[in-house]
Amino acid sequence: MERYEIATVADIEEIEKVPIEERLTVTNTYEMIKQGASIDPNAPAMSFILSGEQYDQPTRVTYAELLTKVTQSANLLHDLGVGPGDVVTYLLPNLPQTHYTIWGGEAAGIINPINPMLEPATMKHICEAAGTKVLVALGEVPGTDMWEKALAVRKELPGIKAVVRVMGPSDEKEGIYGFDEVISKYNGDKLDSGRVIDPKDIASIYHTGGTTGTPKLAPRTHFNEVAIPTILSLTVGLNTGETIMCGLPMFHANATMATGAFPFAIGAHVLLLSPMGYRDPAILQNFFKIVEHYRAVTFSCVPTVLSVLLDVPVEGTDISSLRYAICGAAPLSVELFKRFEAHSGMKILEGYGLTEGTLVSSINPLHGERKVGSIGFRLPYQEMKICVEDAEGWRDAETDEIGCVCIKGPNVFPGYLEEEHNQGVWLGDGWFNSGDLGRQDADGTFWLTGRKKELIIRGGHNIDPLLIEDPLYQLPGVQVAAAVGRPDAHAGEVPLAYVQLQEGSDLTAEKVLEHLKQTVGERAAIPKEVILINEVPLTPVGKIFKPALRWDAIRRVYEKELEPLQEMTESVEVEVTEDKTHGCLATIRIRPSSGISQQEIQEKVDGALTRFTIRYKLELTG
Repeated sequence: MERYEIATVADIEEIEKVPIEERLTVTNTYEMIKQGASIDPNAPAMSFILSGEQYDQPTRVTYAELLTKVTQSANLLHDLGVGPGDVVTYLLPNLPQTHYTIWGGEAAGIINPINPMLEPATMKHICEAAGTKVLVALGEVPGTDMWEKALAVRKELPGIKAVVRVMGPSDEKEGIYGFDEVISKYNGDKLDSGRVIDPKDIASIYHTGGTTGTPKLAPRTHFNEVAIPTILSLTVGLNTGETIMCGLPMFHANATMATGAFPFAIGAHVLLLSPMGYRDPAILQNFFKIVEHYRAVTFSCVPTVLSVLLDVPVEGTDISSLRYAICGAAPLSVELFKRFEAHSGMKILEGYGLTEGTLVSSINPLHGERKVGSIGFRLPYQEMKICVEDAEGWRDAETDEIGCVCIKGPNVFPGYLEEEHNQGVWLGDGWFNSGDLGRQDADGTFWLTGRKKELIIRGGHNIDPLLIEDPLYQLPGVQVAAAVGRPDAHAGEVPLAYVQLQEGSDLTAEKVLEHLKQTVGERAAIPKEVILINEVPLTPVGKIFKPALRWDAIRRVYEKELEPLQEMTESVEVEVTEDKTHGCLATIRIRPSSGISQQEIQEKVDGALTRFTIRYKLELTG
C-alpha cells in the first residue's frame, strides 16, 4: 500500500502529480468493501464490545463475514423494494448490524442516518424530506427508546413501506422484518439486483441541520465516499491489519467514514467501543486498558473525549501502540492539547471537515510541524482557500486575512437535496462556502477563527440556533431572542438563550426555560440557561449582533471559573472582544493581592481555563 510522509504543502503537491482517478481502484462503496475483504478474508474486520466493563469479551467479525452480511443486507433491502433511488433511513446505535445496514443500504439504494437522540417529530421531518422508503431501527432493548420513536415516525409517514427491526422479531403482517431473524435467508455471494453502481449515484443523505421547515440534507455520491478512503490511505498512518477504535456515533460522518469506510478499504481492524461509544462512561474509564488489550493504533474523537481521558490514569497500562489521535468537529484548547500529549505520550492531529466534504478537508501533518490550535494543511486532491466578499463579489483572501473557508474536490458533495439550501453557498467552478471563518498563514496552514453560519457545536454535534429561537418567538411576551453557544469545559459548547422581553411581560428566565423544555425538538438543543437582558445588541441595519452575545457568554463563564482566585487577588476583570488573528480574545486583567507572584496567578489562571478553547491573555495591574 503506497503511502507518503507529508510534512509540507510541497509534499501534497507531489502526490497530486498523479490524478486521483488513476489512484482509485474502486468507484463505489460496495466494491470498496469487496476490495478490503479480498486482502485477507479470514482477518478480523470488526470487534464489537458490549460495554466498557466487558472490553475483553468481543464479538469478532471476519472480512469474509462482513462482505457476506453486507451483501445479504443489500439483498434483503432489494427484496423490500429498495432500488438505486430509494432511501433507507436507519435509527441505530454502534453495532456490527449498523455497518451491514450502511454498506448494504448503499449497495441497494441510498442510506440516511438519523441521530437517535432527536425527538420523533424531528425525525419525521427528516424522513419526509429524504423520502424514506424503508426504516431500520433497533428493537425493544431496555434503556433505549429507538423502537418507540421508529413506530411513532412510521405512523405519521405512510410512505414508509417496511421497517427492519435489529435485535427483535419479525411481524410481517405489520410490515416488520427482524433483521437477525431473516438475514441468513438471503444470498451472500452477489447482489441479486444485478445493479451496476455508477460513481455519480447518490450513496448517502446526511442531515446537517435544520429540523423545522425544510431540513438541510446533504447527499454524497459513491465517488465522494471512495475518494476519501483513497486520500486517507495515502496520507494517514494506518496499515492493513492494524486496529482503529470507533467511539463516535454512527449517524455521524466521522464514525462511518474515518472509522468505517477508510479501515475497511485497506483491510484494517475496527474496534466498536460499545453501542454507546464514548457516551459509555466505562469505555472512557477503561480506555487505556482497551488500547493495551487490542494494541490500537489510533482513534477519532472530539475535544470532550480528550478532556475526560485527561483524568484517566495511564500508569499500569502499555499504550505504546497508540501513534496518534485525530481530533475534530470542535475547537481544541491549546492547553488541553499540550496536557493530553504529556499525559498520554501520543500525538494529536487536529483536523477539519464537514458532512458536505464527506469527512475531512485538512489535517495537521503526522510527520511535519504541527501548529497547535491550527487545522493543518489541506489534504491531497482537496482544494481549500479563504475567500472574502466585498463590493465587487468574492475574492481570494490575502495571507492571514480572515474570510470564509471554501473547499473543492472529489470529496465535495453535489449540493443540498432542497434547492433553497444551495442559495449563496456555491461560489462558482465547484467551490463550496463552508460558512466557517478562518485564515491561511504563509506556510499554507489553515486556522479557524469563528463560524459565520452560527451553529452551536455541543460535543461535536451541530445545533441550529433556529431550533431554540423559533419556539422562543412563539412564547407571548418575548420581543427579541437569540441562541448562541456558551463555552463548556466538557462539551466544548452548550446552548444559551438571550431574551429581551416585551414591556410589561411577567415572564421569568425560569418560565422561558420551562417553555423551551416542552417545545425544543432536540434534547441536546435545550439551553443550559436563559438570560434576560434589557436590550439585545443590533447591527446598524437592525440585525441581531450575535458576536456580542457570544462575547458576553464567554465573559460570564470565564469570570465564574476564575472565582477561586478571589483569595489571591484584589480584582479580576474579563473583557472579550474581536481579534483579527483568533476571531475573539478574552483579556483577563488581575490585580494580585500583596505577596502573590505573577507566576502563581498565571498558573492558577491556566489551570482554571485549561479545557476551554477561547484564547486569552493575562494582564496584571497594580
